[in-house]
Amino acid sequence: MPIALLALTISAFAIGTTEFVIVGLIPTIAGDLGVSLPSAGLLVSLYALGVAIGAPVLTALTGKVARKTLLLSLMVLFTLGNLLAWKAPSYESLIIARILTGLAHGVFFSIASTIATGLVPKEKAASAIAIMFTGLTVALVTGVPLGTFIGQHFGWRETFLAVSALGIIAFIGSLIFVPSTIKSSASASLMDQVKVLGQPRLLLVYAMTAVGYGGSFVAFTYLAPILQDISGFSANAISLVMLVYGVSVAVGNIWGGKLADKRGPIGALKIIFSLLALVLLVLNFTAPHPWLVVATVLVWGAVAFGNVAGLQVYVVQQAEHFTPRAVDVASGLNIAAFNVGIAGGAWGGGLIVEHLGLMHTPWIGALVVLGALGLTAWSGVLDKRNPIPQVAGAKKSNMVVGH
Repeated sequence: MPIALLALTISAFAIGTTEFVIVGLIPTIAGDLGVSLPSAGLLVSLYALGVAIGAPVLTALTGKVARKTLLLSLMVLFTLGNLLAWKAPSYESLIIARILTGLAHGVFFSIASTIATGLVPKEKAASAIAIMFTGLTVALVTGVPLGTFIGQHFGWRETFLAVSALGIIAFIGSLIFVPSTIKSSASASLMDQVKVLGQPRLLLVYAMTAVGYGGSFVAFTYLAPILQDISGFSANAISLVMLVYGVSVAVGNIWGGKLADKRGPIGALKIIFSLLALVLLVLNFTAPHPWLVVATVLVWGAVAFGNVAGLQVYVVQQAEHFTPRAVDVASGLNIAAFNVGIAGGAWGGGLIVEHLGLMHTPWIGALVVLGALGLTAWSGVLDKRNPIPQVAGAKKSNMVVGH
């Protein structure tokens, strides 16, 4: 493995940690800054919106910038964003920090695959992408619970300081080891992206992604307050529950990929969305019972991200049929849809907490996920009417662990 690929993996680890660690820190941040839980939850929404904007728009605008220069610039922006979060004097400045970091996230994952494949021979391209994306898996398994632990014991600001240190390490590694000869791939213009968004079948897949993840994040954004206020866990114990969730995500991603291979994307997505809705509904009943809620979170992690492979494979299948000249654009826009779902789910969850109460987030999230199940079933009906050829490289998408 080229050491430059390790630098990319560290970058992915740092970025994955800073995206999701906020979930475990929401009660702490809300208390320290004197804001409500829904206001703290907006920090999840606004970061995701930064990613959704950064992925398509900024990637198109920076298409002619040398890949190494762009990579280093992104890690500088990422590090500065986390340093600003560390020193944020107010809630408003923390919002700005999160948006800046989200913009860097969006562009990074749009170009990282190109850089990774440029580091290895063509026959090892898929493996290189898989290695780079393991940074996200490791972030969910170790970075998020460790960051939550740091935040609970030393203060939430120190979590962002620790992530900034990771950003500096990733910057130095990329500066030294990533070659300057990495070529830019043909950049998709904003017009190319608009054309993809003009395809109803692709819009249907993006809706499945956004609604499915949105439903999960209605409740997941407020998991820490639920564990603390309803389940009775101490603030220190939340990091252990996040560890359980992260390990389950890693296992669920592999399971979801195999399920998509066996039953096809639509068959797998129907099963996973059904289970996800069921788990969220069950959470309403298990939340007051510590051991039962941990078991629920364990299952939740497996199904929450188990749909990644199916959704990515399916969007590629649709794109190769409807927009064969813009497959990469279509795949990238699914990343944006993922983050639109996170943003909308976290925002909607905040409204639910504010107007109805904390424990209304799981069952309402379940209803939203059922909406994604309905969209999936409808897409399957359309496939039967007009069959779409399978993608030869579908299994490669199973290695992509997150967005």
